[in-house]
Amino acid sequence: MPVPSQPEVVVRRSARRRRTVSAHWSEDTVVLSVPQSATRREIEHWTRELVPRVVERRRREAARGADRRSDDSLLRRAQELSRRHLDGRARPSDVRWSARQTARWGSATPATGVVRISAQLQEAPEWVLDFVLVHELAHLLEADHSPRFRELEARYPLAGKAQAFLDGAAWAHRNAGRAPEDQRGASPS
Repeated sequence: MPVPSQPEVVVRRSARRRRTVSAHWSEDTVVLSVPQSATRREIEHWTRELVPRVVERRRREAARGADRRSDDSLLRRAQELSRRHLDGRARPSDVRWSARQTARWGSATPATGVVRISAQLQEAPEWVLDFVLVHELAHLLEADHSPRFRELEARYPLAGKAQAFLDGAAWAHRNAGRAPEDQRGASPS
């Protein structure tokens, strides 16, 4: 998504603000929050100061996100994670995003060294993606979910937290569109 260099700016005055000024995105508009007493000159000053900062921050985030979504970036990330958590022993020949990978978060083929990661994880937190990569890299060393495999997987320090995140995401996906009364265990009572 392109970042407009001169976005629309909406000024919001707040009686609760005394001295602070902030700017943030709200969809394609930059919202400049100022004290109720701010003068036109002060607003012009803060518009010149803050709007370019939030535009540049969004531009950097978009560039990082685009790079993260490339297969080359995914391969580099997997190689780094192998070095860091698996003593560099897992050597993938290829790591790529897969839009066809919908039933699992990832898969690995030990015979070829190919790792595929579900495109559903492109917007997931980095630590969750890293866990899935480590999991699949561990499969390059141990094909099944043996105790040895679990030991390799557990080398990733946020494994438990990431697995909980993925379990929650899977639950939400399975239950999307269902009314709360249709979901078993939805209510604590």
